[in-house]
Amino acid sequence: MLERTNLVGAVTAIAFFVSAILVFTFRLLGRPQYGHWIGNFEFLLAIPLIYLLVKAPQLERPILYYIQIGCMLGWLLVEALLDYILKVDFRQVRWMVIGYVVLFFAGAGGLLGVATNAGRSWSIAAIVLFLVMAILTFVQRAVTGM
Repeated sequence: MLERTNLVGAVTAIAFFVSAILVFTFRLLGRPQYGHWIGNFEFLLAIPLIYLLVKAPQLERPILYYIQIGCMLGWLLVEALLDYILKVDFRQVRWMVIGYVVLFFAGAGGLLGVATNAGRSWSIAAIVLFLVMAILTFVQRAVTGM
């Protein structure tokens, strides 16, 4: 069960990083609507994240594990509220953007920690994708203002 749970965490992290890379790439290409559709997929990642939280006590995960997953679930909730439900144009309000970006990177960084439980190769893949995602995050913000 431990290996399967660790694999679920790693695949979830990789799926998130790839989807975020695609969102930022489509924004750079002037196709933000495609990124918005990919964002719908990202909400589905809450399912394996909740599964990981349910299994965490059986696997005696440390409190940091709960925080890592909680940050990503928190970001998904904020994303759903601001972009999809309330449709708030918050990206023009500096303090909101700062809070949003901090929560985004806390969640994404947490997924790095979750992926490391599956082994070295998963860790390396997650780190590389995280770095690509991080670079694209700031490049697309500078280019598009989104």
